[in-house]
Amino acid sequence: MPVLASHRKPRTTRPHSPAVGVTTAALASVTLLSAQSALAAPATPAAPSAPRPTVEEVRAKVDRLYQEAGTATQEYDRAKEATDRKRREVGRLLDDVARRTETINVSRRALGSYAAAQYRAGAVGPTATLIFADSPQDYFDQSHLMDRLSDRQHTAIASYETQRAAAAGQRARATRSLAELTASQTALRTSKRTVQGKLAEARTLLARLTAEEKARLAELERKREAEARRKAEERAEAEAAAAAERRRRAAAKPAPTTPDPTKPTTPAPPPSGSTYAAKAEQALAFARAQIGKPYVWGATGPSSYDCSGLTQAAWRAAGVDLPRTTWDQVKVGTRVSTADLLPGDLVFFYDDISHVGIYIGGGKMIHAPKPGAYVREESIYYMPLYGSVRPV
Repeated sequence: MPVLASHRKPRTTRPHSPAVGVTTAALASVTLLSAQSALAAPATPAAPSAPRPTVEEVRAKVDRLYQEAGTATQEYDRAKEATDRKRREVGRLLDDVARRTETINVSRRALGSYAAAQYRAGAVGPTATLIFADSPQDYFDQSHLMDRLSDRQHTAIASYETQRAAAAGQRARATRSLAELTASQTALRTSKRTVQGKLAEARTLLARLTAEEKARLAELERKREAEARRKAEERAEAEAAAAAERRRRAAAKPAPTTPDPTKPTTPAPPPSGSTYAAKAEQALAFARAQIGKPYVWGATGPSSYDCSGLTQAAWRAAGVDLPRTTWDQVKVGTRVSTADLLPGDLVFFYDDISHVGIYIGGGKMIHAPKPGAYVREESIYYMPLYGSVRPV
């Protein structure tokens, strides 16, 4: 409305200027009050910090983390084995489904040609067919052909239904296997994250140690190794004494009598122990050749190994297939006591059976110890023993 707008008194605009005095006073008041409040308020005591763990506590926790990482590594190995197996199974099933689908398509095309022929034949009745036939013989030939066509059609339909049902069954199996593969892959990722988390926590604990604490930790480790070596040496002396006693008894046995040449003799079968010793020597030769290669969790060679990957590869070199994980390897063969260990036997550690080495005699084994370490010989008394098996 322009007429009314012309009578409005124009507003005078004033430049805005900060209220310097008010603002300064307000700030001064806030500052003063803040200072007075700070002086008047009692000082809040700082939260007590957690006491620094001792070297012994750090060592125990790091050992536990490495053991837990070993357990998670076995879970990873199991999940990876299941994943690889399921992936191969799914591949085979999908290939079979593709082949069956092609067979169904061939059958479907054949049925289509039969249906077209039946339609063309059914459009003319038999009387008309006889009338329009070139000759009675031509009519009978056509009728015979249609009878044969009908028989072949029935066979084709039956084959088609069989192939379709088989393909549907294979597709259902492939679907289930794909679901199981997905579950295995999920377990694989979970185990991998668990291993990485445990190892990262152990590295963080070790990195926080001072130089003096690291020296103390190294000294504790040397003492543990020395104690394990002492027990191994005692075991080696006991084994040597037992071997000497066996040789003495063998030498003291009377010489066998000369067999009667007139009587047939049956050669005695070779003792099973000698067969095992030969295979064990092959496994040990392989294991010795891996000394110095790094431990890598989940590895099965040839450049790195985890503990069960090494024992599996060693016995495979001797022609013996072992399962992938410590939990399955401990179920193979015959359980033996620590006192009856022979070279080549598998020695397991910890209550959860999360570590394994291959016995070489004299209280020692070859094993892939842990992340950051290398395949090496070590006393079987370095870790708490669980039990042993003879895999053949």
